[in-house]
Amino acid sequence: MLTTVVFDADETLVDLRPAVTGGLEAVLARMRRLTPAAVGVTLADLESDWSAVFGDLAAAPVAEIRRAALARSLDRADLGGHLDEIVELFFARRFALTRPFADVLPALAALRTQWSVGLATNGNSRAERCGLTGQFAFEVYAHHDGVPKKPDPDFYAAACAAAGADPTQVVHVGDNLVNDVVAAQQAGLRAVWLNRRGERLPADVVPDAVVSTLTELPGALANLSRGVARGSGQGGGDGGGGGRHLCADRFGVQRR
Repeated sequence: MLTTVVFDADETLVDLRPAVTGGLEAVLARMRRLTPAAVGVTLADLESDWSAVFGDLAAAPVAEIRRAALARSLDRADLGGHLDEIVELFFARRFALTRPFADVLPALAALRTQWSVGLATNGNSRAERCGLTGQFAFEVYAHHDGVPKKPDPDFYAAACAAAGADPTQVVHVGDNLVNDVVAAQQAGLRAVWLNRRGERLPADVVPDAVVSTLTELPGALANLSRGVARGSGQGGGDGGGGGRHLCADRFGVQRR
């Protein structure tokens, strides 16, 4: 029986792109005030610096990756000595602009009447900093309490531990096909792909359901529940019931 829905944060619940852009715009404005050498630096340069450092730091905390990207940006104008100041500026502006998508709060309210609802994210979009305070029964953040980042199977184990549920009882919802669908299914969870941008689904990826907005999610979950009740059990991976012991024994994540 499905009992629990766990959500990814960035680009699933949290409209991250405008917030990050706003943070980088604030950084660029400060750089140009600090030195004329920054006049030739563009927003596109700052955006590209994230991609330039991400590959070597993919498993690192998101704040560490952003710091490395900003260090690269500052080096473009010989402003490396201002790194701490610029990092603080970026995150202050990023979180000041961070908001949930318009469909999020109504969907969460509807789901909480029948489901245990949680948040589990690789990023640093903590609920209380993103307009989502008090929305979840449990929260899981990578690099806290020994939890690794997605797509490590132990990430999903930590989410199950926090929910107090077997993987076969949990539905993972997110926008990233690798992290939120394929890896979640391999860990024994059901997976719903939130496809806000109308992207093409690769033939070799088979989500348990696809929705374009969270308004559609309660209906999709109801369909999944009926399928489980009929014993269809498709698309849930091969984690089986044994996953519960992994969840309960390896992580001490507390419900909230």
